[in-house]
Amino acid sequence: MPQNQYKNSKLAKTKNNMWGSAIVAYLHYLSFMLCFGALALEAFNLKKELSLNEAWKIVIADAVYGISATIVLVTGVLRVIYFGKGTDYYLSNPVFYAKVVVFIVVGLLSLYPTFSFIGWLKSLQQEQAPKLELLKLNRLIWLIRIELVGFTLIPLLAAIMARGIGTN
Repeated sequence: MPQNQYKNSKLAKTKNNMWGSAIVAYLHYLSFMLCFGALALEAFNLKKELSLNEAWKIVIADAVYGISATIVLVTGVLRVIYFGKGTDYYLSNPVFYAKVVVFIVVGLLSLYPTFSFIGWLKSLQQEQAPKLELLKLNRLIWLIRIELVGFTLIPLLAAIMARGIGTN
């Protein structure tokens, strides 16, 4: 292969990798924002007496949240393995593990609300708003608030990690 062709080929791969990195980062950030927005929508609409419209908004927001959280996870893995600062950088940083733990905890906390909202679907399809007991309503509200706090910690941990804080 002539020297010039090799340089062009290497340059093309570098540009493709830069585009891939930019797109994966964009999808990572966008889906993270969608997660937060969906949770905020759930928090603002959740109340004792729900209208049919409000209940549907919550169910749809939770579906958006689930899809977005999956995209956050997939793009996060892609960034660690292919498009970030290198696997060694992340795996040797305890702040990275803290960030992952917060993400996992938020994900686990989201299971109860998600299963609750899925349970509403039958009544919603019959055009009946769900009836919430006060104890369950309070549990849902607190879980969503804790998830929101978790989602505010993740970017802080990412900023700390990106600056190399926590590494030797």
